[in-house]
Amino acid sequence: MENLMSEGLNLMVFGMGFVFVFLTLLVFATNGMSAVVSKIAPDPEPKAKRKAPAAAPAAANNNDELVAVMTAAVHQHRSR
Repeated sequence: MENLMSEGLNLMVFGMGFVFVFLTLLVFATNGMSAVVSKIAPDPEPKAKRKAPAAAPAAANNNDELVAVMTAAVHQHRSR
């Protein structure tokens, strides 16, 4: 019986060790590939954002209209 337990423990240690080594190698391989891809094709520089024009009175009307439409939709949904 003791031989069977030691074999089971031995198998468990080797199995867990193999998984740990494999996952460690996988992390290093993923980091290495990420570094290579970053050097080959770097991220593009972000374009400068344009400043938004000052809010016009028409935009305020659009917001009021949007609020009215949303309120009507919520009211209709709740009335069902």
